[in-house]
Amino acid sequence: MKRGMPLWQNVADYVRFPGLVDWAPSKPDVSIQSNAGVSQDAPLMSTLFTRRKVLTGMGLLGLGGLLGGCDYSPKLNFKYGKDLSDKIMGRTFKLKNTAGETVTLSSFRGLMPVVFFGFTQCPAVCPTTLARAAQAKKLMGRDGEIMQVVFITLDPERDTPEILDRYVKAFDPSFEALYGTPEEIAVAAKEFGIFYEKIPAGDTYTLSHTATSFVFDTRGNLRLGLQASLTAKECAEDLLTVMEVC
Repeated sequence: MKRGMPLWQNVADYVRFPGLVDWAPSKPDVSIQSNAGVSQDAPLMSTLFTRRKVLTGMGLLGLGGLLGGCDYSPKLNFKYGKDLSDKIMGRTFKLKNTAGETVTLSSFRGLMPVVFFGFTQCPAVCPTTLARAAQAKKLMGRDGEIMQVVFITLDPERDTPEILDRYVKAFDPSFEALYGTPEEIAVAAKEFGIFYEKIPAGDTYTLSHTATSFVFDTRGNLRLGLQASLTAKECAEDLLTVMEVC
């Protein structure tokens, strides 16, 4: 990385971070180290998309509603992430995007929101997670077009709308960042069960925080939790499973 360049500006630097810290709300003083680097040379295996393609074909034949799991509460079988279909989280948060517009969960109706809490001066887990999301979106091909990454800052004191916008779009132009007052951020974090705290670092500070990504289906139902330890390919496969819900 060039001297003087912002830590997050060179996206390629982040796909090589081997160590990530995932802070669990129930154990805020314990860090879990995991090898969660995003593989840049992983082959795009056709088996990753077989299930999605079969369901799409059935839909064209008029069988999707019967066999594709298109009722309002289908059971989805995830291979890697945590099934959160029985959880009610994040339904009432209200924040602003970098254009100053008020955003709620319903703002993403018709899309598949992938919500992650972090901060732009995060040294490893945040940029690695965003780089992984960008790679997963590419692996999903056209299906990735409905995936909407939503990055919510936990550091509103330093993360201005301008900084947030440049930060998330360095990973993918479609990624969206949200901010609010410290009080609004605290409310949103509580809705998702997010743990975070300031850690003094000389004359400044850093943050420790939960590193889970929360995935909603296109109707706004929480479906999936993606841990920091998963690869882009593993995330892509589970995200395609979420898309089986019509």
